[in-house]
Amino acid sequence: MSPRTSDNESDEAPHPRDAFALHGHAEAEQEMLQAYRGGRMPHAWLIGGSPGIGKATLAYRMARFVLAHPNPAAAEVLAAQTLAVAPEHPVARRITAQSHTDLLALERTVGDNGKLRTEIAVADVRRTIAFFGSTAGEGGWRVCIVDSVDELNRFGTNALLKTLEEPPARSLLFLLSHAPGQVLPTIRSRCRRLLLRPLSPDDVAKAAAEVLGVDEADEALRRAAALADGSVARAIALIEGPSLALHDGVATLLARLPEVDPRALHLLGDGLGRANEGAFETFLTTVRDWLSTRLAYEREPARMARVASVWETFNQAAAEVAVFNLERKPLVFSTFKMLAELARA
Repeated sequence: MSPRTSDNESDEAPHPRDAFALHGHAEAEQEMLQAYRGGRMPHAWLIGGSPGIGKATLAYRMARFVLAHPNPAAAEVLAAQTLAVAPEHPVARRITAQSHTDLLALERTVGDNGKLRTEIAVADVRRTIAFFGSTAGEGGWRVCIVDSVDELNRFGTNALLKTLEEPPARSLLFLLSHAPGQVLPTIRSRCRRLLLRPLSPDDVAKAAAEVLGVDEADEALRRAAALADGSVARAIALIEGPSLALHDGVATLLARLPEVDPRALHLLGDGLGRANEGAFETFLTTVRDWLSTRLAYEREPARMARVASVWETFNQAAAEVAVFNLERKPLVFSTFKMLAELARA
């Protein structure tokens, strides 16, 4: 199995090629299905949305459907209510085994140093030229999934543009992006855009329950789903790691403001080591949620401005810690000092 990519953040979550259920994106699925059987299928889709909400799952779902039903006018396509293809279908089996010759997946891969690259390798992107320049091995469509286009450098983008500018017949590209508005206009203009909304907590719980094999009513799962900002991957990471307990600990400290426990802050800072990115992100998210809640309930302009100022200062400090890989404990103390002053006011 290839390394996890950006739309599938948890190491415990299955790769999107192995996910056969789609939750919360019925409208987007119908848009793709109608375009396909209506003869209006664009050669490229730009699927946008926050990480972990199912962009890649939808792309693989569409790829399976097209490769399993290469004739858009076939009776089974016209009668289809969804893009579902049974896991036992030969096409689905080959995609799961990464052996389907008409599907190319571009993801970040492991480099010579044994670590996951920060970008999709240019050499991998250039494979699209030969891939789309050849005849489909099974006489149907050729499909490429780029997860994600945000991870292409300038050379990779130029290589991809060559295919987008002159797409061969019966070719499909699914470009995934966490920030589609930041994708180059030369890419966006050649794609049909499809924006996926964050999943509801109920949909997150259902999807995560299927992955984890637990009851969707499980209390810890429901709490993780509520904190996941619509991302199944984040919910899984929360429930399977220490993040949920860390969130509760930070939330407890925030609830006690303006009272501050220095010993507890020391323990919190010690737990946010430079190598623990998940814990650091949980800390940042919990503080941001606290500030967002205060801002939502403030009515006086002066107090709203004060909360907004703290928000800006906190995010700027957090960004500097992340960019320069600084110690996290000083940020913990400075943050709670600011928040205590805000709470007293």
